[in-house]
Amino acid sequence: MSSQPSSAVDVVLVGAGIHSATLGMLLRELDPALTIRAFERLDDMALESTDPMNNAGTGHAANCELNYTPAKEGGGVDPAKAYSINEQFEVSLQFWSSLVAAGKLPTPSTFMNPCPHMSMVLGQSDVDYLRVRHETLRAHHFFSSMDYSEDRSKIAEWAPLTMQGRDRGLPFAATRVERGTDINFGALTRAFFDTLQKSGNFSMDLGTQIVDIGREDDGSWRLIAKKRSGGGREEVRAKFVFLGAGGGALPLLLKSGIPEGKGYGGFPISGQWLVCSKPEVITRHEAKVYGKAAVGAPPMSVPHLDTRIIEGKRSLLFGPYAGFSTKFLKEGSYWDLPGSVRPSNILVLASAGLRNLGLVGYLVGQVLQSNDARMKALRDYFPEARAEDWTLAIAGQRVQIMKPDADKGGGKIEFGTEVVSAADGSIAALLGASPGASTAVPTMVKLIEKCFADRAKSAAWQASFKRLMASYGQSLAKDKALHASVSAKNNEVLGLHS
Repeated sequence: MSSQPSSAVDVVLVGAGIHSATLGMLLRELDPALTIRAFERLDDMALESTDPMNNAGTGHAANCELNYTPAKEGGGVDPAKAYSINEQFEVSLQFWSSLVAAGKLPTPSTFMNPCPHMSMVLGQSDVDYLRVRHETLRAHHFFSSMDYSEDRSKIAEWAPLTMQGRDRGLPFAATRVERGTDINFGALTRAFFDTLQKSGNFSMDLGTQIVDIGREDDGSWRLIAKKRSGGGREEVRAKFVFLGAGGGALPLLLKSGIPEGKGYGGFPISGQWLVCSKPEVITRHEAKVYGKAAVGAPPMSVPHLDTRIIEGKRSLLFGPYAGFSTKFLKEGSYWDLPGSVRPSNILVLASAGLRNLGLVGYLVGQVLQSNDARMKALRDYFPEARAEDWTLAIAGQRVQIMKPDADKGGGKIEFGTEVVSAADGSIAALLGASPGASTAVPTMVKLIEKCFADRAKSAAWQASFKRLMASYGQSLAKDKALHASVSAKNNEVLGLHS
């Protein structure tokens, strides 16, 4: 690479999704003098996983997602991850509410609306599990408002469509948390970037892809940015680089050559929704109703019947139905997966694949399933659903992490999100999927604490963290009074139910 850059900035954000936007806003609040430049390969922001139709829009707080409370051998459930996810989401709410109060985000209803979160299960063994889950979670102040019922009329009050035409002989149960949310992360992302562009020391390059990255002798990074239309190239130097490009982050992490990224790979999973087109049906459902995933299914494929509110318009979705594609992005290339294979990760990929043949078989089955099969799955949640009222739409593309298995050797698939960063903190990549957007704020705070370690410990930055997130440095899980205080403020500012 040439030694003379055409431009230099403090921070480069690769990808214009919710994580890049969140990191940019946090850094701007911490130090308004930082020069930040963002690059997005598509012609607008938030068009991949952050787009509202490419994700469920659930404010993931572990209210309804059963995979966060696995059953324990011998009985009971493990609530640890549910507590962690709930606290992380509460931190995100604090950050958003502080920006709304400061006039740096628009009216909350433009990106967030109240929507109850429900879990619903069928069959006696799952009913027993849900009852124990409710008893366990409700004992903690995070979930003290969670309701439980096996009563048909009560569940019909919560979600009428789910009980309409329901077989009376099959045991069923549901839980409900009124303080749930439906979030348009695309609108939130654009609001963040709009604020950044007005703040100064920030620029956004749309339709521009980072095609190469390399380390300079002084420890900075030189990136090659290429315009997708016209092919013009530019060299940019940055002191810090964040690879937040969804599935596009992995190839750039591998190109960076940092030892921390050695052995990492990705397993792409595509998604589809059934979208209701009948207004009379849409208006009769107001909840996000989550069930249990099929055996072998990845967490992102947990079935749910979802109310969505996007730019003021209500819609109703069911899914997602998983599938397999070698693309790492919805607007990616079929060469993404084979192009990500390196000598450093080929054994990890092979080992992880062999250990997860059940997942592979599940995805193949999803790809081959008929519309009748998709409707059958929908009717577990809406028994009287009619095929003519629903159309199939493509959802987002996710790349699950494949990484070395330190315990067993070889490789493993890691569900969830993970930040991989260089030892000197000069570059970091976000990999993985759900809960992703909902926990973007605490994830990016941890990244800043690691990659900007000295400045993050300074009195000025510590004060800013506490201004933006009242619980910063404290445990909401352990401090019931603090949790009540910050939740009440979030409810008031963001218009959420208490």
